[in-house]
Amino acid sequence: MPEVKLAVSEDDFRRCFPVIQLLRPHVIDADDLIARIDRQRSMADWRLAYVEDAGAVVACAGFRVHEWLVSGKILYVDDLVTIDEARSKGYGKNLLNWMKDLAREEGCAQLRLDSGTHRTQAHKFYFREGLTIQAFHFETNV
Repeated sequence: MPEVKLAVSEDDFRRCFPVIQLLRPHVIDADDLIARIDRQRSMADWRLAYVEDAGAVVACAGFRVHEWLVSGKILYVDDLVTIDEARSKGYGKNLLNWMKDLAREEGCAQLRLDSGTHRTQAHKFYFREGLTIQAFHFETNV
């Protein structure tokens, strides 16, 4: 299985853009992605990990480590996406396992993520990987 890498340069972020846009179509181009990443990195310990196959990015995970009163230190996965052609080849599992290992290394009590209610295929993957539903996520536009 290809190694998981951390995106550290603007070029890395640009290479990840087409994959991220599959999950986040409102991110209009690579410049928009970089601006959003810069804001997130200034406010939190936000990082982007990715996996390549044959030199092309095939899966990405945006995440951050922070502390919550309810649970202590956690690794929160903001984004986890694999290109359609690479699904069911182990790339998402590889990223998720890498993040679990990183969470343990960084002293996190949990790995946590939210997933849209319509993403039933993703939910099947999360259940297979041992994640469980622990809460409902509520929101409103303001």
